[in-house]
Amino acid sequence: MTTATGTFEVQPGAETPIEETGDGLRVTHATGTQRFSGDIEGEGSIDWLMCYLPTKSASFVGLQRITGTIGGRRGSVIFEATGHHDGTGSSSTWSVIEGTGTGELTGIRGTGGFEAKGGATVSYRLDYELG
Repeated sequence: MTTATGTFEVQPGAETPIEETGDGLRVTHATGTQRFSGDIEGEGSIDWLMCYLPTKSASFVGLQRITGTIGGRRGSVIFEATGHHDGTGSSSTWSVIEGTGTGELTGIRGTGGFEAKGGATVSYRLDYELG
């Protein structure tokens, strides 16, 4: 396995309500973009389903696409993401969806994630193999 590390900058996105139950539970669809630097260089985009709890925390699931280079190899890939937001920061785990790698990233496999302690800069890690 090769490990890619670095940061990404979160760009303003949009969040569309899907359901609000009136008791503090909300479900939304969040979209956004990122700019990756480090071992991953390029653009990212997310589509997440968010579930907000009355405690102001949230859980999310969704897809994250990266287009650019990973370890100097150009292409794109899609991750399945699951995560949690505690009201001050977020964390997520990623799993490469096999078969989504394009270009020089064809055959990529791996897992990783990010830690966002608050603010627009987020640290990531991706452990991957190219087939």
